[in-house]
Amino acid sequence: MTFCAPFTLVLSGGGLRGLAHLGVLRALEERGLEPSLVVGSSMGSLIAAAWAAEMPLREMTSRGLAVRRRDIFEVAHLDMAFKRMRSPAIYRREPLDALIRLLVGDRTFNDLSRPLLISTTELNSSTQVFWGLPGLRHVRVADAVFASCALPGLFPPREIEDRFYVDGAVLENLPVQAAAFYGTGPVLAVDVGATSAIRSHVEEEGFAATYVRGLEIVMQTMVQTRLQHWTAPPLVMVHPRVEHIGLLGFGHNRELVEEGYRATLDVLDGLGDGFDPAGHGIHPQRPVEIRIDRPRCIGCGMCVMQAPWLFEMDDENRARVRHPIQSWSPLDGAYVRHCPTYAISSRLAPERRQTSRPQAAPRRPDSS
Repeated sequence: MTFCAPFTLVLSGGGLRGLAHLGVLRALEERGLEPSLVVGSSMGSLIAAAWAAEMPLREMTSRGLAVRRRDIFEVAHLDMAFKRMRSPAIYRREPLDALIRLLVGDRTFNDLSRPLLISTTELNSSTQVFWGLPGLRHVRVADAVFASCALPGLFPPREIEDRFYVDGAVLENLPVQAAAFYGTGPVLAVDVGATSAIRSHVEEEGFAATYVRGLEIVMQTMVQTRLQHWTAPPLVMVHPRVEHIGLLGFGHNRELVEEGYRATLDVLDGLGDGFDPAGHGIHPQRPVEIRIDRPRCIGCGMCVMQAPWLFEMDDENRARVRHPIQSWSPLDGAYVRHCPTYAISSRLAPERRQTSRPQAAPRRPDSS
């Protein structure tokens, strides 16, 4: 059995990397797959809202390819000059507001024919609010989208019914729990926010770059923490290879769209006939071989602390792999990049060598 409807689609935040979601929608459309519900956060909420408003994908893509820095970011010089530290944000709200209205108009959630949930965070109470749920469908979609895109400090909060809302990514950049609860069938989650890419010279690029890099690290950690005990429904992860592009990086629009398309088809094709929409776990699973470069190992024990089922210390106080062949989901393997001397490496292993004991089993008990 292969991936099929009904399913719920989750589109994460990730700044300009969110343009990859356009390629995701294109791949799904080509395969005849339409989600029964789309849940969006931050930039993912903008793409999801345009889809729910039934803007033709060709038009969405054309507008996405044409977007430029000035269409989103305009420094709030007056606020920063006169209000200084009390300025609500670095950037003005007007350009982003105009872009959102261009895509979704003045519709409320009640006006949409396609189901949509948008994740936001209420600033003063730290409450996660999903616009589009029963009782929360009367507001303008454009207001919810702006709120979901309003990174604190970069864009001002959006006032909706006397409360102030900011980016949904503050609490959950990849809102898969809501997708599982309110949706039907498996969850297809597209994550363009979490990245393990190593950056260089971020400290020299100013406040915005340092702040955004901190957000990347937080988002990655939150995704790993929230999903470490995931069981059901089956969660299919799509990770477009866009980590080399910054959250505020322009000039890569076409590359982002094409990578979203490629990554989605790769995941769908990789699931194969063995995928069970009524099953459990995180997919796709691939066999990998874990290795340790002994000369690089300093015996700090970080790998044993993070994955005691996989690593142990030998008689010479060097790390050793207990079970070299592992079955990895897209979320596994954090210990590779967390090794301070880069002594741990991984590579795809032949299918015939895959262990019957998957890596995830010791740390994903039967609890949701």
